[in-house]
Amino acid sequence: MDRCIGCGAILQSDDKLKDGYTSNLQNKLCERCFRIRNYNEQKAVVKDSSDYIDILKNIGQTDDLVLLVVDLFNFFDLNKLKDYINNDIILVLTKRDLLPSDIYEERILDYFNLDMNIKDKIIISSQNNYHLDTLYKKINQYKKSKNVYVIGYTSAGKSTLINKMIYNYSNLDSYLTTSYLPTTTLDMINIPLNDDLNLIDTPGLLVDGNILELVDKKMLKKIIPKNEIKPKIYQVNSNQIFVVEDFLRLDIKHNNIVFFLANTLKIDRYFKESDKLATLEKYEIEIDDKQDIVINGLGFIKVMHKDKITLYLKKGVSFYIRKSFL
Repeated sequence: MDRCIGCGAILQSDDKLKDGYTSNLQNKLCERCFRIRNYNEQKAVVKDSSDYIDILKNIGQTDDLVLLVVDLFNFFDLNKLKDYINNDIILVLTKRDLLPSDIYEERILDYFNLDMNIKDKIIISSQNNYHLDTLYKKINQYKKSKNVYVIGYTSAGKSTLINKMIYNYSNLDSYLTTSYLPTTTLDMINIPLNDDLNLIDTPGLLVDGNILELVDKKMLKKIIPKNEIKPKIYQVNSNQIFVVEDFLRLDIKHNNIVFFLANTLKIDRYFKESDKLATLEKYEIEIDDKQDIVINGLGFIKVMHKDKITLYLKKGVSFYIRKSFL
């Protein structure tokens, strides 16, 4: 059975509502990938994490090198992956172009001290071709066969990285489908860069509650950062309320906070009580010194001091707390 060269789904012409549908089985792309590429139609696909976990477990039974791709702007608990793979790993930290240029990169690399078999770490930007040559050399240094798996959470930038490597290091004329939405890659895709290196793209591990799946197309374009983030720093000396568009509210008393969000998003600050967004889902959270509140798909808020904070979020959006890494 042939697979879509864009997302890996098995091509079929029987059911328009199922993955891999195409009106003509001679096509190399499914209809969904065709419309994403040619009409920029961003279409989310609802998937079950269990299918992707089975793929990771199968990778863990091989001895092949793994590239663990991590979105520096929006990452989650990576140690969960150790339950599925024990392969040698190169940790690939992507989207360097979105973080402030003056950040000390060695500090970022030291932050990711994972309980996994990490052979090497590297910070890259696929967008700017930053450190791609170095990564390519590391892959050839550590690989144990010609197969190298590319894994990570959904929207981490796996397919974008592979497309850049196809452009840089192969003569292939095909490329993977990418989009803003999670679950673009639906199954494993083999990409033979050359006779000695076969990259295998995999579906992203899902995290429930991604805001990108819960907003309209206009807001989607505002949420996705396209340029270097300009941190918004606030000193809070009294009861204050911060409102981001129509999907986030933060109530805080005495602290220093930094918003790391797309520059196009509007942040309103209120110095007195307000009913703005008070109908959203409400969370009372406790923060220790120098922790981040990570909003799935949106970005993060750095809180400098221990505090009790009230957070309001659009229904269905998830968040978690981590030690600050910037």
